[in-house]
Order: sequence, then C-alpha cells, then structure tokens
Amino acid sequence: MSPRFEPIIGRYLHLDLDGKPHRIYVEEAGDGIPLLCLHTAGADARQYRGLMNDARVTENFRVIAFDMPWHGKSSPPPGWQHGEYILTSRGYMGMIIAIAAALELEKPVVMGCSIGGRIVLHLACEMPERFRALIGLEAAAYTAPYYDLAWLDRPDVHGGMVAAGVVSGLVAPTAPSESRWETLWHYMQSGPGVFKGDLNFYMIEGDIRDRIDRIDVTRCPLYLLTGEYDYSCTPEGTREVARRTGAEAIIMEGLGHFPMSEDPEKFIGYLLPVLERIRGA
Repeated sequence: MSPRFEPIIGRYLHLDLDGKPHRIYVEEAGDGIPLLCLHTAGADARQYRGLMNDARVTENFRVIAFDMPWHGKSSPPPGWQHGEYILTSRGYMGMIIAIAAALELEKPVVMGCSIGGRIVLHLACEMPERFRALIGLEAAAYTAPYYDLAWLDRPDVHGGMVAAGVVSGLVAPTAPSESRWETLWHYMQSGPGVFKGDLNFYMIEGDIRDRIDRIDVTRCPLYLLTGEYDYSCTPEGTREVARRTGAEAIIMEGLGHFPMSEDPEKFIGYLLPVLERIRGA
C-alpha cells in the first residue's frame, strides 16, 4: 500500500463544560452543511471514519465528530480521580450545544448512535429549533438493563475486554471481519468505568418514554435508522418512536448496533438518501 493521508483533520478544542476546563478532541472532513456525529457508549469518534473518507458524503457535508470527555483522546477534566464519571441527559445536551457553539455551527444536522441516538430524541423534544435535522441511529426511547453493569468497573477484571464481550453480539453477523474487530477494539480501549457511566444515561436516567409524544417533526425533521440485528435498540423500539412522533423509520438489513463502523459501505448506502433529503430541504 502506498503511503497516503486520509482527508481527516484532528484538533483539540479547549472549553468549559459544567464549570470545568476540558480539552476535547475533534475530527472533521468535507465542506457544506455541518453534520455533527455522536459516538456510542464507551467508544469514540473513530467510529465515523468511514463517513469522513467517503466523498459522496463529504462533498456536501462538513462531517464533524468529537470524543466526549473521558473518551478516546479527550481526557477527563482535572481532578477526575476524586469523583465518578456519570453521564446525564442534561450534561449531554449541554455538551453538544457548547461544542456546536464553539465550532460556530449554524443549525447543524446532528446524528448520533446508541446513546447518541437517545440524546437525539432529547434534542428533538427540548430544543428542535437549534437544528436543521436530527438523525437517530439505533434510537429507542428506553432500553432496560439486560446484564449486570457492575462488571464494567471492577478492579479484578479487564473492563475493556468485558465491554467488548458485552457488545460483540450487537455487531451484525454479516459484518466484514476487519470492521467488526476494529469496532470491538474501540471498546477494549475504554477507560475504567466510562462505559458504565455512559449506560447510566442509556439504561436509567435517559428514559424518555413519557416525553416522546412532545416531539414535533414539523419543527425539525427526525430520521430513525436501526439495524435489523440490534437487540439493544430493537427495530420494534424504533418503530414505536416513529409511530408516536411521525418520524421516518428505516430498518437497515444486514446491520447491527454500530452501523457506521461495523459496515460503513452498507450503512452509507442507507444514509445517502436521507442526507439528500436534508440537503434538498
């Protein structure tokens, strides 16, 4: 393979979140409508590498993805050792708004997967006027805990290996081997307690079932795309959100819980028509 650079630029953004200084790692590629991408629990922005390297996407969209605090290349804030990382809906929404403002994004499209898909529903409910459109990947109003979260933060086990084992079944069985194992590697690298802290939002605090009916898709278009093999955010859960909100639901064949990283080419085939509709509008 000849040496080459990918068209992705990475930078560190300094800003305060909840009164604490943070150093947030941000990657982007392309020009046009800002498309702010949110990674899954316990992972980081590398999941969107396929989008950032696809000219069909980047010719009309400025694709931006950041590592949440405590994730990937974004370290915890100073003094982290004296507390516990716990993600909440209010803090998550505030983080997205603060980063969009710091990057001077005017009415961006926000696309999130898993916890990112859940927070998209919160954004649609609480502040739809701030966005051009919202895209929820693997987005359900609620996911009941289906394993013991305590295993994700114990000193006598390898938390990263446990996290990868937990999510391995959420990857579609048809996913290319290389992409499957790259997706799992992201989870093997997660910091102690980070996946568990994210799941506080996903499985406990972020439950939005009682507010779904408040979403008005005439104020901001909402698109829902879910893999057929996802048993965490199930196709049935996505269809229920669509039924209650009027959003469009697309069930993606041959994909699981991590469509953008487990099989980027297949996922982009589903995403491009949605992006074209957003661009046309």
